[in-house]
Amino acid sequence: MKHVLILSASPRKGGNSDLLCDQFLRGAQEAGHQVEKVRLAEKKVGFCTACYACRTLGRCVQEDDANELVEKMLSADVIVLATPVYFYSMDAQLKALIDRTVSRWADFGRFRGTEFWLVVTAADESRDNMSATLEGLRGFMRDCMEGSVEKGVLYGTGAYEKGEVRNLPVFQEAYQAGLHC
Repeated sequence: MKHVLILSASPRKGGNSDLLCDQFLRGAQEAGHQVEKVRLAEKKVGFCTACYACRTLGRCVQEDDANELVEKMLSADVIVLATPVYFYSMDAQLKALIDRTVSRWADFGRFRGTEFWLVVTAADESRDNMSATLEGLRGFMRDCMEGSVEKGVLYGTGAYEKGEVRNLPVFQEAYQAGLHC
C-alpha cells in the first residue's frame, strides 16, 4: 500500500484538472492505496517572502496551511501535481506552494524514490503548449527533489468549459494511472 497525495490546484471545484484528480483518486483507492486529495483553493498558502527564517527554524514562520502541506508531501510515496495551464504556466495556487517548500530544503533527500504524476489541463489542444508548465514542474522535481521519479503526464488538452474533460480519453487514463500507481 502506498500513501498517495493528490494536490489539485484548480480554483474551480469540479474543474477539468480537479475531475482528473478525482479519477486518479478513484483508481488509487480501488487499488488499495491510502489516498488524500487536497484542493489548494480551499487552503491558505501565502507566497514566500524570502525572509529565510526557515534556515534556522526548519519551517516557515508564516502561519498558514503551507507547513502542513509540505509535511504531507514529505511523507507521501506518490504525489500528483495537477494544474490548469494559464498563459503557458502552472496556476498561482500551485506555484505558491512549490515556492513555500523551500522551508524544508534540508529534507528534500526524503523525496528520493517519490513517484510524481503530473496533470495539466488547458483549452488549447496542443500538448506542445504545455511544455513551459511541464518544464517548471520537472525542474522542481529534478533539481529540488533529486531522486524523485516522474511516472507520467496526463494531458487534459482541449477542455475549456467545466467538465469537458469527461468526454476525453484522458478521463479514463487518469483512473487507470491511479489504479496502477
